[in-house]
Amino acid sequence: MYPSTSEGELIMAIAAVIAVCVVLAVLAFLVPRLSRHPERGTQRTLGAGARAGGKAPGFLGRIFSKPFHSSSRAVSRSGSAGRRTRGRLPF
Repeated sequence: MYPSTSEGELIMAIAAVIAVCVVLAVLAFLVPRLSRHPERGTQRTLGAGARAGGKAPGFLGRIFSKPFHSSSRAVSRSGSAGRRTRGRLPF
């Protein structure tokens, strides 16, 4: 059967974060200096979501902001991995 709307939205959000990570890794590999601006913009957007989720009281604030923090960490790692791989090439 088809997933419900909330499951479908969750799958689309995960797919979007994965797509952004792949695009940033490729961009960081091809043009390392120009990849920093899109990476920072993506992290700024995810940071805004984390701040909005963190405004919930107590334990819920941590739960709602955690997906944004982990997505921001994944974006940072994919960008740095692309730049690191480019730096290791012999040419």
